[in-house]
Amino acid sequence: MTVVCDVVLRIRKSSRKMLSRLRHIFKKAGDRHYGKVGVIGVPFEKGQTKEGVARGPEVIRAAGLINELQNLGIDVVDYGDVSYEIEKIAGVVNMPHLDHIAACTKKVSEVVQDIMKDNRRILTLGGDHSLGVGTIDGHVKAKKDVAVLWIDAHADLNTNKTSKSGNVHGMPVALLTSELSDYWPHLPGMDWQMPMLSIRNVAYVGLRSVDRYERLVIEKFGITAFGMEDVERYGIHDVIAMALKKIDPDNIKSLHVSFDIDSLDPLEAPSTGTAVRGGLSLREGIHLMEELYRTNRLNAVDLVEVNPKIGDERSISLTVGAALHIIQAGFGYTRRGLKVPKGVTDMPLQTFR
Repeated sequence: MTVVCDVVLRIRKSSRKMLSRLRHIFKKAGDRHYGKVGVIGVPFEKGQTKEGVARGPEVIRAAGLINELQNLGIDVVDYGDVSYEIEKIAGVVNMPHLDHIAACTKKVSEVVQDIMKDNRRILTLGGDHSLGVGTIDGHVKAKKDVAVLWIDAHADLNTNKTSKSGNVHGMPVALLTSELSDYWPHLPGMDWQMPMLSIRNVAYVGLRSVDRYERLVIEKFGITAFGMEDVERYGIHDVIAMALKKIDPDNIKSLHVSFDIDSLDPLEAPSTGTAVRGGLSLREGIHLMEELYRTNRLNAVDLVEVNPKIGDERSISLTVGAALHIIQAGFGYTRRGLKVPKGVTDMPLQTFR
């Protein structure tokens, strides 16, 4: 049996033990919940070259995610994994698998729109980060006025002309934003996706591996971007506040968090394809998600780039556990403890005689 299969089986067998450990860190909020949530998996890995990231949705679900969301009092519907059919299209230089990427992201966009029409917030389990083209496109089409927090070690702002690797998981923000549309050739199969998101409504947190052309774009357009040096200087709480003030100054936009697990330090989440040392601590990632949840405008969360074929069993378990922590913090867990029952003002008295 492969390491991955063995880990999945172990996760399933020990899910109660794992969730008990999670509860030790998080306590459920008794005074608020997210109402209705739709969960989709996108087992997609054509946006990069490392096999295994397509199994991210499987291992995260196997760790008991759905039950924990339901235990919060949330009405959860798991819509399963997104499937798609490819069409034969012309290729584009330095964009391998464009046929798969176009078909998958289009389907993801459609599914996201359908779920949001049912008045559900949405959780998308990846899969590589190219799926963000679909989730954010669907969110913008459903809600119109959207602000995006891209939590990542990388800016994902390359085009096919600037990318050294040709990996499309390093291009989604450039594909999504209207200001960058002139930097692309015609992309066969992508006519459904007209960039409707302004780069002014995107904020980065956790950057520490930014290519030269990506830095040029960030500076040219004045993109809100907080690298790890900013997190160290200001602290994660103030970084979140500054990011929201920039991209949603009136506190009215529908928020979308696209969380790449590689934003966390590899000590916290080693099983990912493009790990970069010096990242967010798990505690910082949790606090970020807690604060965004408290806005009551967090309507979509992507959790991407968990790769259970990278690393040993301990590394995989650490990474899956970190992903669960991040997701749960974004859907209502708090570390403050359980709410005091209504009408209770004191501990039970016991008089010793």
